[in-house]
Amino acid sequence: MRFDVVSLVPDAFTPLLGLGVIGRAFAAGIAEVHTHNPRDHATDRYRKVDDVPYGGGAGMVLKPEPVYAAFEAIPVLPRRRVLLMSPQGQPLHQRDLRRWATAYDQLVLLCGHYEGFDERIRPLADEEVSLGDFVLTGGELPALVVISGVVRLLPGTVGSPDCLEAESHSSLLLEHPHYTRPAEFRGMAVPEVLRSGDHGAIARWRQEQQVARTRERRADLLALWQAEQNP
Repeated sequence: MRFDVVSLVPDAFTPLLGLGVIGRAFAAGIAEVHTHNPRDHATDRYRKVDDVPYGGGAGMVLKPEPVYAAFEAIPVLPRRRVLLMSPQGQPLHQRDLRRWATAYDQLVLLCGHYEGFDERIRPLADEEVSLGDFVLTGGELPALVVISGVVRLLPGTVGSPDCLEAESHSSLLLEHPHYTRPAEFRGMAVPEVLRSGDHGAIARWRQEQQVARTRERRADLLALWQAEQNP
């Protein structure tokens, strides 16, 4: 998987290369990340990439010319998707990460900055992505989240692919509780069923815990899951 990030802060993506299993995936060639700074494509002596908004208002707006120039310099692979990081985008979900990880070989991530970006930048994107109903200083953090979420789903990144199928949001339900040694810690014991060796009972317990935890913490997800069970 190739990631191309258009960002005024390319150094923000350097830590990915040493980030646990994500970093090892980059080192192994499972994924690669390339950054493209619009400032390198500015044509004036000051390498200007922003300007005041038409009509007045606070803040500065990211200019379209250097963004387009940076974008158009990126190699194009056959299966490519362009994502614009924006608080006006669709909320990010696990199903989006899985779709991008399986359907595409290249993701181009456009990171805004300053007060916003010129509206004429939007047509470059196939999708607009938001982490939630809040505003950050730039699109770098959302882009990092997307890259991390996609890379961990690529074959070879995680040692046991089975763990990706049973985690939170993979099937709407939240993940069941996990325990490891010691069997008792500060008066808190591992549930007896997990030590029983009865794999059928363990599977039933985990399913019950997923439903109960989702009901307690995310009733909206439980309703969606129940609708899927009873179409």
